Amino acid sequence: MTSTSQSVAVDRSMATLCLDQPVTAVPGISDNRARILGKLGIRTVRDLLTHFPRRYLDLSSVESISSASIGQQCTVAGTIYELTLKTPKPRLNLVEITLIDDTGTLIVTCFRQPWLMDKLSRGMYVAVSGEVQFNYGMKRMTNPFIEPVGEGGPRGKVVPIHGATEKLSAAAIRSLVQKALGLVRGVEDFLPLPLRQRYRLMSRGSALEAIHFPSSMAEQHEARRRLAYEEVLLLQLHLMRQRADELQGVSPVAHKVDGPALGSYYGALPFTLSDDQLQAVSELLNVMAEPSVASHMLLGDVGTGKTVVAGFGLCAAKDSGGQALMMAPTEVLARQYEAKLGPALDAAGVRCATLTGSTTAAERKEILEGLASGELDVVFGTHALLEPDVQVPRLTFVVIDEQQRFGVEQRRALAGKCPGADVLSMTATPIPRSLALTLFGQMTLSYISQRPLGTPPRKTVVCDRDQADVAYEGIRQALARGEQAYVVCPLVGLAQKDEGTQQKDQGATLVAGEHDEEHLEWGFVTIEDEGDFTGVSAKDAVSHGEFIAKVLPGAEVGVLHGKLSSEEKLSVMDRFRSGEIDVLVCTTVIEVGVDVPNATVMVVEDADRFGLSQLHQLRGRVGRGDKPGSVYLLSGTRVPVAIKRLHAMETCDDGFELSEFDLSCRHEGDILGNRQSGASTLKMVNVARDKALIEAAHKDAAAILAKDPSLQGEGNKPLGFELARVFGGKEKERGAS
Repeated sequence: MTSTSQSVAVDRSMATLCLDQPVTAVPGISDNRARILGKLGIRTVRDLLTHFPRRYLDLSSVESISSASIGQQCTVAGTIYELTLKTPKPRLNLVEITLIDDTGTLIVTCFRQPWLMDKLSRGMYVAVSGEVQFNYGMKRMTNPFIEPVGEGGPRGKVVPIHGATEKLSAAAIRSLVQKALGLVRGVEDFLPLPLRQRYRLMSRGSALEAIHFPSSMAEQHEARRRLAYEEVLLLQLHLMRQRADELQGVSPVAHKVDGPALGSYYGALPFTLSDDQLQAVSELLNVMAEPSVASHMLLGDVGTGKTVVAGFGLCAAKDSGGQALMMAPTEVLARQYEAKLGPALDAAGVRCATLTGSTTAAERKEILEGLASGELDVVFGTHALLEPDVQVPRLTFVVIDEQQRFGVEQRRALAGKCPGADVLSMTATPIPRSLALTLFGQMTLSYISQRPLGTPPRKTVVCDRDQADVAYEGIRQALARGEQAYVVCPLVGLAQKDEGTQQKDQGATLVAGEHDEEHLEWGFVTIEDEGDFTGVSAKDAVSHGEFIAKVLPGAEVGVLHGKLSSEEKLSVMDRFRSGEIDVLVCTTVIEVGVDVPNATVMVVEDADRFGLSQLHQLRGRVGRGDKPGSVYLLSGTRVPVAIKRLHAMETCDDGFELSEFDLSCRHEGDILGNRQSGASTLKMVNVARDKALIEAAHKDAAAILAKDPSLQGEGNKPLGFELARVFGGKEKERGAS
């Protein structure tokens, strides 16, 4: 090696090592600034360089105010004519900016940003980027990105907008990023050269430069493509190696998939399986037959028959001389398994029982003895199955239904009762394949999207709160036909103030027990739009049940929520199932698995408070018999995006299509969150847009590990080092070895 090449190699190594230096290594970052950056999660040079711009002001493509299209994202440049600080409500301030150009006027409203009064001034020339709205006779933007650009505005320039804090502006962070880029110039590229060539990817250093300071949006796109690919590849490698570690020393079971129990079960089913169900059964049995530990996920839309598919796995365990456990998130659902699968399993000679928190001591003792002796083949249950005294000597198959409702440790604890057992995870949450591969890359996947043949139609209607009478007339008509209805509320009850008065403001909190079964996806309501000034409070099930009893005189009204004891929940559900209760006012505790064929109408109060997937799950509770279903979504929102999402429910009854739509409506970074191990490393990936990229990275990771599981081969060592830096823990131990 020549002295020049040695020098280049040293520089490259130094630049690479610099990535994991404290952020104070960047010129201009004092200890005080480091503390401020720490609040943004920035503690190292790597953190700063992966604090990617939230968006860009493309000043090469600036719209005039008159040409800016309503409902579209765009950048407008103009002069500040007026700047006003307003306080429309206590503890709520907003800055209203009147922006003008030669073609018209734009009103810009910025909530909770009073410092703009000091940063901006009348006569200043600025660019604003956001969605153009039209109300009160004017074009408007709410909380757009604002950038002073100088008189006339520099044309042909792309300005990155980084997430900032009150004490450190976007411009200041932009300057610090530029200095950090200088420290890592020439950084080593850990992606193997064949992959970079195959996909025509930028080098790592070039991508970091271009994502922060692109010369054009086309260059920014190429940088994002490179960085998104490396993020997914690293996560897939990490998940696959993590799975390999878990299976070290484990003795797998190759299940028998052509035995008598399977044949008898199939013959005893009182209906014909859909094509999707048959395909899912085939894929499940194929992975169970392999002499390796299966980790399979079955993703099925609401009402598509996932439970019946799981029954084939239970029978395969029986035919193979094994036992099985099937865990549900609620007692109602666990008991429903035995009711739905019991007759067919009985015909197959599969002996079953159900174990929950409300099982009596005597029944529990009998079930545990049956498991220990092998007399019982299958036990359905809730978290009670996780108890240490639940010992299953011949456990070969585990089913975890609605797996997203259990923590990682809970899922591991159940599977850990026999590390060699095959595991089937099921979910009715419609997750597109691209997202499923990203989060569960170490699993095999099956999908069911077809509803069973002969399923009655189901309509969904979005109603403004002023049209509530339309929804409740739908309930009256259903009751007149001898049918039943649900009314779903987002809250259990409103928290009490010290004097015993209920909170009636926007900050009403959920009254929930420590083991509450409801997993609401929203918390406090924040005021970020003028449409939120309606002052409407969210409905709660307890008080709304009293209201419904008055609105529907003569109807028997029941209330069901997660605060009730197990016995109370079962009692309410039994009364509803038997027809004793006409209208069930409830929370999302009925979201999963509740099956009452005579319930044909559902009204969802404050529907904008729920995610689309959750609304789709809820409406899956109606239209389950031979009668058509009707769902009314009541909402008082005036937020355009929320209204658009709700109306998608009217035109689409496919959970996976809705999921794709929901993903397309979200901002970058909102899609994955940090709940899944490693998901917080995905900052550039958009699963709605990057399907091909995710598929490619998944296949590439599997191919790399098939040839070089230790990542010590030619060209793969840098990948191993990068995994250790990004994920630490076991990956770091591997790197050290």
